[in-house]
Amino acid sequence: MAEQALIPPLGYPVRLTDYDPEYAGSMSKEEAAERTEEYKARIAQRQEVLYAQGKYSLLVIFQAMDAAGKDSAIRHVFSGVNPQGIRVANFKAPAAHELAHDFLWRVHAQVPPRGMIGVFNRSHYEDVLIVRVNQLVPEDVWRKRYDHINAFERLLHDSGTHILKFYLHISKDEQKKQLQERLNDPSKHWKFSIGDLPVRQQWDEYMRAYEDVFARCSTLYAPWHIVPANKRWYRTYVIAKTIAEALDAMPLRYPEPEPGLDQVVIAD
Repeated sequence: MAEQALIPPLGYPVRLTDYDPEYAGSMSKEEAAERTEEYKARIAQRQEVLYAQGKYSLLVIFQAMDAAGKDSAIRHVFSGVNPQGIRVANFKAPAAHELAHDFLWRVHAQVPPRGMIGVFNRSHYEDVLIVRVNQLVPEDVWRKRYDHINAFERLLHDSGTHILKFYLHISKDEQKKQLQERLNDPSKHWKFSIGDLPVRQQWDEYMRAYEDVFARCSTLYAPWHIVPANKRWYRTYVIAKTIAEALDAMPLRYPEPEPGLDQVVIAD
């Protein structure tokens, strides 16, 4: 396994048991932390150009089981980015007015405009994950959503939005450890929800649902990245590296200055 997030083979079945959530490459924790800071600096620099150019946008999607570290990953990776150039959206259970529209309506409204980085903490994929596992809509409804999602993401890509999708892959044992830490530490009680426990009992159903997401919705224009996430320092390194390299690959450049600036004299 290379020292990066793994993109599952496009169009083929995916088995998460083939991906080791404990994997952490060959580097040390200290080396990973140092390189993470370098990638974060590159993200901040490229974000400035993205914002100035105003021609493209970047959408970063995070999905994971509870306690996999989505919040901390977002906080760490984007800590050096100018706040005016980034927006984070969280997708919880849809409100009544959102349910009155198609399932992508509320998502499209949160897509980053040109020049911006948008981060989805959970996303439209909940509509083929929790909706599927808990049978909130009939199967013939949620099965059609894979194609709807692919078409939606293709539209975004064709409109200048680069899409990165990260699945933070933790083991069931690691999830138990993280949940227990929240329970043991009063300062983290606000993070603990009794409602997380029934979801844990549905682990196998969620794994199958995620596997279908990766098989059906990983595309050339919006691939999924499966990130080993048991070791958080490695998870953060992988995400920062992937985002920095994606921004480097985008045709970003500062806009041309106004003509005649070399003749401007600013009066005293």
